[in-house]
Amino acid sequence: MVGLVVGIVYFWGNGVSWPQLALMTVMYIATGMGITVGYHRLFTHKSFSAGPVVTSAIGILGSMAAEGSLLRWCAAHRRHHQFSDHDGDPHSPHLHDHGHGLRGIISGFYHAHMGWIFDPPGESLDRYVPDLIRDRRIRRISELFPLWVALGFVIPALLGGLLNLAIGAPFWTGVFLGFIWGGLVRVMVVHHITWSVNSVCHIWGSQPYRSGDESRNNVVVGVLALGEGWHNNHHAFPTSARHGLEWWQFDSSWMVIRGLQALGLVRNVRVPTAERKAAKLRNAPPAAPKIRDAA
Repeated sequence: MVGLVVGIVYFWGNGVSWPQLALMTVMYIATGMGITVGYHRLFTHKSFSAGPVVTSAIGILGSMAAEGSLLRWCAAHRRHHQFSDHDGDPHSPHLHDHGHGLRGIISGFYHAHMGWIFDPPGESLDRYVPDLIRDRRIRRISELFPLWVALGFVIPALLGGLLNLAIGAPFWTGVFLGFIWGGLVRVMVVHHITWSVNSVCHIWGSQPYRSGDESRNNVVVGVLALGEGWHNNHHAFPTSARHGLEWWQFDSSWMVIRGLQALGLVRNVRVPTAERKAAKLRNAPPAAPKIRDAA
């Protein structure tokens, strides 16, 4: 927040040139994809498989988003799915202790959006991510979380200085602005868009599928959160690598996964069949009971 204020004040008197906007955009997409493609779809839900290079790259990019270590993030998200919108969910806006009426909505929204991060972690890593702990590479990436966060600030700062030199502007001014826009402001934007999946997408939007909770598809978050806003789709089919299940549901993270698959860099990509989707639609007739053969 402080970085945003500083950036706005500087922008007001001096403007921001294309290197800062480019760094902001590139770092947002890169670290955001590290969360959506890496932390979420690969590590938490194992919706596809990847080799050591891709695994390391997207694990490090996700860490640069500064949303917590890989193991801690995945444990919290698996707990969210286990108790979604019920007691035990770490960031539901619908729990009874938020109150009722407008005050309850505001309190629930704040808790789901960012208030929950101030609560002590309530999930055991041994219970929720034992598979990830057994992987030495993943465990090491998680342990080095502070280093990756620092690199997430150093890299845009250095690139900002070099880009300034390329256009004949002062190097250290570029370092400062790269740190502000590619670092601090970028982290703030990535955080609030990610948190909107927890808050906005459990309050406002459509629910085409039966999911057993209040998860919803929200088109605005769907685009801004790189495909994560198709949240009802995701809760109906948690292991699907594709969240935007309809042709018009833009899912840029799915496009990245498909591109990596075409290059042979990922495999075992999981998506629900047409039959599974049809069976989970809210207006679908209930499945006929199975009749056991008396013989």
